[in-house]
Amino acid sequence: MTRERERERLADALASRPNVSDSAAAAIRAVPRHEFIPEGRREHAYDDRPLPIGEGQTISAPHMVAIMATELDLQSGERVLEVGTGCGYHAAVTAELVGPANVYSVEFVADLADRATETLADAGYSDVSVRVGDGREGWPEHAPYDAAYLTCAAPEFPPAVVEQVRAGGRLVAPIGDARQRLVHAVKREDGSLDRTDRGGVRFVRMQGD
Repeated sequence: MTRERERERLADALASRPNVSDSAAAAIRAVPRHEFIPEGRREHAYDDRPLPIGEGQTISAPHMVAIMATELDLQSGERVLEVGTGCGYHAAVTAELVGPANVYSVEFVADLADRATETLADAGYSDVSVRVGDGREGWPEHAPYDAAYLTCAAPEFPPAVVEQVRAGGRLVAPIGDARQRLVHAVKREDGSLDRTDRGGVRFVRMQGD
């Protein structure tokens, strides 16, 4: 089976899930996941599971990327902050939904950020902005954001990230340590968060100084 057909099959399966929107499934269908995965693991690129990408990090399972995109209800033109670029795949899916120039991603590991920037450009997403830094600080220069998400687990939503999201904006993150929950939040006018627990998950933990 060709990679294109494998990707189609994966997207079709995700589209049938009640917690995945049509737009999120379409974004998964559009992004060549195999290009973001190390050569030796590309035969598993369209398996619906996480895969190692080096530096102790993983590329998330496609269903989780699609669920997070659905939870954020991303719309074209919205500005989005991503914490944890990894290999760049999740940023590419987000770019399909909001436009590449509206995605700002922070990666702690410089080698991963460099590789992701190169891969994103090769895959047609050169307008996605990537910088090396501590994701807990967000990227204040481009705030306010309409939405923000973490691709790594944190004990709580980082206060700086919350501050950089506009009132009414949405956040999604795996919250916890050994036991993690996917939490969807909407920022209230007073800066507090209206939170909804979306169930147990397992992500790599956020890195930082």
